[in-house]
Amino acid sequence: MKTLARTLLITAATLLVCAPTWAQFAKAEDAIKYRKSALFVMQQNFGRVAAMAAGKAPFDAKVALDSATNAEFVAKLPWAAFGEGTDKGDTKAKPEIWLDKPKFNDYADKMQAEMAKLSVAAKTGNLDTIKVAVGGVGGTCKSCHDAFRQ
Repeated sequence: MKTLARTLLITAATLLVCAPTWAQFAKAEDAIKYRKSALFVMQQNFGRVAAMAAGKAPFDAKVALDSATNAEFVAKLPWAAFGEGTDKGDTKAKPEIWLDKPKFNDYADKMQAEMAKLSVAAKTGNLDTIKVAVGGVGGTCKSCHDAFRQ
């Protein structure tokens, strides 16, 4: 578990160092791979906390905090990779993303705000507080997936 957390933190740090190039992907395929990777890392971290909240995994306050913090950070990354020309290829993104970009961006902002609430909840170490925050994140993810993911 510690090795995975370290790997994820190193990945996140690497992505942060690459920040100036986010908007300038060499190819559309690069942007798609980038956003899929960021969304995968976010989902893996959120999934650990959600599993604890659902009673599917033993509650560990430190793992919950580390995972929520990682998910909050990574939740900021994929959106720059939804640029023009990235609507085709190996993606589950619906064309509606590019047809209603303000709504898509609003959903992304709401999810990031809920992810921040999850981090705050995880800092309490209280499972009931975390459960409420997990519900908020899950709701925003579902809304966006329903509207913008195939």
